[in-house]
Amino acid sequence: MARKDIIVIGASAGGIDALKILVATLPKDLKAAIFITVHVAPYSMGILPEILERSGAVAATNAKDWEPIQQARIYVAPPDYHLLFEKEGYVRITRGPRENRFRPAIDPMFRAAAYCFGPRVIGVILTGWLDDGTAGLRAVRERGGTTIVQHPDDAFAPSMPLNAIKYVEVDHILGIKDVAPMLVHLTDTPAAEEVKRPVPEELEIEVKIAKEGGSLESGILTWGEPSIYACPECHGVLLQRLEEKRIRFRCHTGHAFSVDSLLAEFQMKTEESLWSAIRALEEDALFMKGLAQHSAEHHNGVDSQSWLKKAQELEDRVKLVRQALARSVRPLVSKEGQIIEDPIAVANPIEAS
Repeated sequence: MARKDIIVIGASAGGIDALKILVATLPKDLKAAIFITVHVAPYSMGILPEILERSGAVAATNAKDWEPIQQARIYVAPPDYHLLFEKEGYVRITRGPRENRFRPAIDPMFRAAAYCFGPRVIGVILTGWLDDGTAGLRAVRERGGTTIVQHPDDAFAPSMPLNAIKYVEVDHILGIKDVAPMLVHLTDTPAAEEVKRPVPEELEIEVKIAKEGGSLESGILTWGEPSIYACPECHGVLLQRLEEKRIRFRCHTGHAFSVDSLLAEFQMKTEESLWSAIRALEEDALFMKGLAQHSAEHHNGVDSQSWLKKAQELEDRVKLVRQALARSVRPLVSKEGQIIEDPIAVANPIEAS
């Protein structure tokens, strides 16, 4: 009988410290393979496996494309690559479309594990902002896998755990120190028999897209209904899909967003547009000041005051845009009065020991 031997873990802000605690008590002969996706910048050095090996007894490495899955081993998604799977027992790393503004992203890994291994999967959501991992954890649950979420009160950044708990029927909500013992217990537990029913079409479509399959060829047009919004990454039409009470978005080229991640991306694009407006207005003002100086030096200042007046009008507009910019990036504040997040930024943990 198959066991629960595929563990997928997703984390973001505060995730490295949480993972160091988690791996510290795992046995060297763990009866499962662990796969980890942490939000990191594309140019990161990929040293998380070294950090995890120093923290625990289980061997860790950056995942390699088409390597066979081995037990008692930790595979980490390399910077700028999604970590995925093949049903035959192989690891895949791809540069498929970003999801929730990230590559690597947590949802594609969870989704691919659920698609390939069903009840054998244990999905774990740790600390992080926004809600990457919620849709993937839901797929794990629907395919018969086991779900674990770090307790929000125990998380450095509670948003990812809170969203997972809100939208997924979670099996275990634990403090980080209790996650490893639970994983060891679960790996000794037989996996349930896989329910003999067709894999949902939308799940298969999204796994194909993450594996760099063309979105149109993968059937994306049947995934959802057209929305009135444009993809902030490629400007294509976003399709929207209602999953119980939760809406998700995906464009025809494959970029995917939750509501929270799409809002964060829109806000970031708004900030970029405002800075571009400031740059254009200030360039115009400088040009007009130059014309005023030229007029003063070569034309007895006939038009000098007119150019200076226009330059001042532009500088007044710049002040208004800067005020709008300052308001648009105001941090979110919790009920307790603590600043919890810059709404236009998702924390990328710095890889450090």
